[in-house]
Amino acid sequence: MRPWSPIPIDDNGEPLTALPPPLWRLEPHPYQALGAPYGQRGSPFRLRQGVLQRLLQAEARLQREHSQWRLAIFDAWRPVAVQQFMVNHAIASECRQRGVDRHQPSPLRDLLVAEVGRFWAPPSADPATPPPHSTGAAVDLTLAAADGQPLAMGGEIDAIGAVSEPDHHAAAARRDPDGEAGLWHGRRQLLRQVMEGAGFAQHPNEWWHFSYGDQLWAWRIGAVKALYGRAPEG
Repeated sequence: MRPWSPIPIDDNGEPLTALPPPLWRLEPHPYQALGAPYGQRGSPFRLRQGVLQRLLQAEARLQREHSQWRLAIFDAWRPVAVQQFMVNHAIASECRQRGVDRHQPSPLRDLLVAEVGRFWAPPSADPATPPPHSTGAAVDLTLAAADGQPLAMGGEIDAIGAVSEPDHHAAAARRDPDGEAGLWHGRRQLLRQVMEGAGFAQHPNEWWHFSYGDQLWAWRIGAVKALYGRAPEG
């Protein structure tokens, strides 16, 4: 259970809509490249209409303040089957890196599974507790230069660990504002400012994850209900 799981959902019925051309996509899509089971469920580069409108607002603000930079979309809608695939992939990757047998119960394996769980939502099939990306209300994104190349943000998207927390570089940035940490923290702050200025809420553990209208968003802003439940897969 997440702290936002008890929040009720009153889905407004908006359909999933493809990202329009002004929003850049990072392709090939990383999870499709891994073989995630999207099947005939359609493109992952889709969001609810109200979410897209706010994403375009964030892009416009970024362009006004930093015309040489763009938002670059890493991932958007994600069906539950893909969520399950990626949770398994993340656990396997972490266990492999630490030399742990993921099939053999052990305290270290359990710790790694718990750490993965800080970043990957449970692939719940319960309509009352949908993974954020399955709602079409959540988006993973970064900043990119005019040539389309993602900017260094002091940690890769989907990295497991403290480096992914939005303010991970804040203390180092205060000590050395002109160093790399200052650069990374400044870019993370800028991304948060343009997204929150458009109505999004940031995941507490992930600098790249923002949502509007899902349970996580409702929890972060103190709303009594979410606007989006799990989106139809098709």
